[in-house]
Formats: sequence, C-alpha cells, structure tokens
Amino acid sequence: MPELPEVEVSRLGISPHIIGQTIDKVVVRQPKLRWMVPSEIQQAAKQVIVDVRRRAKYLILTTAKGDIILHLGMSGKLRVVPINSEVQKHDHVEIQLTNGQCLRMNDARRFGACLWRGEGEPEHTLLQNLGPEPLTEHFDGERLYTLSRGKSQAVKTFIMDNHVVVGVGNIYANESLFMAGIDPRRGAGKVSQQRYVQLAEHIKQVLAKAIEQGGTTLKDFVQVDGSPGYFAQQLLVYGRAGKACSHCGTTIKSVVIGQRNTFYCPSCQK
Repeated sequence: MPELPEVEVSRLGISPHIIGQTIDKVVVRQPKLRWMVPSEIQQAAKQVIVDVRRRAKYLILTTAKGDIILHLGMSGKLRVVPINSEVQKHDHVEIQLTNGQCLRMNDARRFGACLWRGEGEPEHTLLQNLGPEPLTEHFDGERLYTLSRGKSQAVKTFIMDNHVVVGVGNIYANESLFMAGIDPRRGAGKVSQQRYVQLAEHIKQVLAKAIEQGGTTLKDFVQVDGSPGYFAQQLLVYGRAGKACSHCGTTIKSVVIGQRNTFYCPSCQK
C-alpha cells in the first residue's frame, strides 16, 4: 500500500502539470471504487485547479467550486498524459484539462477513492479528527509522550494511529523504532519522554529521506505508460527477518503486531 512518502511524491509529480490548468470535464469510467464516485464531482468542470495539497494519504485538488479528494488505496496510481492517449485497463477516473492533457487515476483493485467536497461545506468526514502531519512543527516527542500516558498498546501500534500522527505506515514505523532503539512490542505508556523525543525526530528523518529518494522518479508521472513513482528504498529492518542487523550483526526477528508484520533487532531495540 502506498504510504505517505509515495503519496507526497505523487503530489510533487502531478502538481507542475495541473496547477493553474482548467478542468474541461471529469470522465468517470468506473464509479464503484472504495466509495461511489459522487455525481457532484462534475461541479469541477470549467474550474481552475488552484492548488494540490496532501493531507495524510489523501491528495486534494482545490478549485473555486470545491475540492476533488483522491486516495490511491492499495494499488492506485496517477499519470499525466495527453487526452488522446490509449486508455489502459483500470483507468477509472480521468480529469481532462483544456490544454489537451489529463490526469488519469488507474486502480486495479479499486480500493482507492475519488470524492468531492463542495466550497463552503464542512471538511470531509474522512479528513476530520486526523492527527498532525509528521513533518510539521505540530508533531513532536512531547505530543507522543503526553498521548501515550496510561496506554498499554504496543508503541508501534500507537505511532501508527492516525489520531496521534498521520502517515506513519508500517514500513516507516519499523524503521523509525529501529533507529530510536525502541522495541516495537514495548507498551506505549512505558516509553520515556526522552525516548519519544528521539523517536519523533527519527520519524521525521526517515520520512523526509524516503521523499527525497522518491524525487528521482518524478519523470514517471508524464510517461504514457508510467508508474506513479513508487521507489526502491534503503531499509534497515523492514523485510529483513533472518538477516544480520546492519548495526550489531544480530539476526533480525519478525513478529505480528496489530495484524502487521513487524521487524526488529533484539539486541539494538529495548
């Protein structure tokens, strides 16, 4: 599943090609995605895309009439291509621009979403009650420490809670906890304030590095058969069960926490 860095790279990839452009029409070939594509999305026709933002894993295309809200689900991808380009299988939604280009959303498993929030309407329910963005000043170790008091759940599950902070998916939770030397199984309420300060900094570092690595793939967004820039990453523990820890040589172990595969070094993480 695409995580925050992949979605941010998607935002960076499509933004230069669609911001300032006028939407001619929205073509919905398959309305049955994770949720039905609302008919109200046609209000975006003849509107200028004034901004492309990301909130958690949602991309928000802003116009004067309202916002198109996109989610890539588990297999979704976005491409900017000429309108007359051959339509590929699973190209379910197409935002056609008056300059002859279009933004196509391809989603083989149909777990993604294309939604609408009209101007003046309340924030979409999916975006309400979300925690802060991890790469902003609103997220820090103090927040983690305060919210974790009295919680017995595993610290890995805690930092993956979107009410605590958005966008710390499975890969980056594993990597950040390793870098901070914290056992992912440890109870969230038993992690000290100092260690949470370190953990928050590592979360910021690992996400920022992933976004930087993904930046090399931005050209893929304008290839007719391009992918959305999911990129190879240099991972320290994720997916490395049975291999030697790069820091101490101990064998990396894996365990299931919150129904997610979890990887850790039993020597480096306490």
